[in-house]
Amino acid sequence: MRARLTVRLSLLLFIALALAPSPSWAATAAAALWWVWPASLFAVTFLLGIVAVLGGVGGGVLFVPIVGGFFPFHLDFVRGAGLILALSGALAAAPSLLRGGLASLRLAIPLSLTGSVASIAGAWLSFLVPTRILQGALGAVVIAIGVWMWGARKVDTAPRVHVDALARALGLHGVYHDSVMREDVHWHAHRTVPGIISFTVIGFLGGLFGLGAGWANVPVLNLLMGVPLKIAVGTSGLALAIINTPAAWVYLERGAMLPMIAVPSILGVMLGARIGGRLLHTSRPATVRHVVVILLLAAGLRALLKGLGIWT
Repeated sequence: MRARLTVRLSLLLFIALALAPSPSWAATAAAALWWVWPASLFAVTFLLGIVAVLGGVGGGVLFVPIVGGFFPFHLDFVRGAGLILALSGALAAAPSLLRGGLASLRLAIPLSLTGSVASIAGAWLSFLVPTRILQGALGAVVIAIGVWMWGARKVDTAPRVHVDALARALGLHGVYHDSVMREDVHWHAHRTVPGIISFTVIGFLGGLFGLGAGWANVPVLNLLMGVPLKIAVGTSGLALAIINTPAAWVYLERGAMLPMIAVPSILGVMLGARIGGRLLHTSRPATVRHVVVILLLAAGLRALLKGLGIWT
């Protein structure tokens, strides 16, 4: 019941944002009350943190299109805050995941190396592309993510895989204790080269648009490389911390980090994620995931129309 109430409040808030006056008009009206926008940003990101945890996605993939589309902030500052937001969550979770054996450093490092280089390239390229084109491209990518997530499946157990030579040489295997099944699960990764290529593309898109990559890391690890879902989720957070760090430095160096956006966003998402973690036990993941997809499609459409100059 609490999870349903939270989802309904989230939907009402985003509908209100969609029907609100244009950001430029609202910014002029609220110029004297500068604290209105940080307070509103905190409220929105607080709900984003709850919905992101319940839907099993990173906050960055929701944050950038929604805040970039419905708030009067330049897209460069929103993308920079999105990277810091995703990085903060990943760094906060990584130590406990490593201690619990749910994240593999051997698996994360080779995938993250190429992803980190690509994220730097994407971050530098983002400052060379006109904002309107970048906004439209962001909308198209987010819509594609929403459509893909709608039909994506997940593999909860460790499938039988044919271990390739590169995975064997890099030692991409391990064992973790499943507390639910009360047994040790042995896993092996395969399709290492396609996995590295996929993480390169993910890193580039993350740096270009400031998106967290949890929406893509987990399916690549789980469906493409045959890693069990729990290891895929844990390793995704570790890889996210490695890949996002160099891209974040590019945004810092270019002055695209605004504390008035980043600070309330991080606080809101972190607090919302804690509540979302508690509600996770009583919610229906499939229903919440569909809500997340609907929000992605709505935010992506808003960003696409804004980039095309149709809805400003």
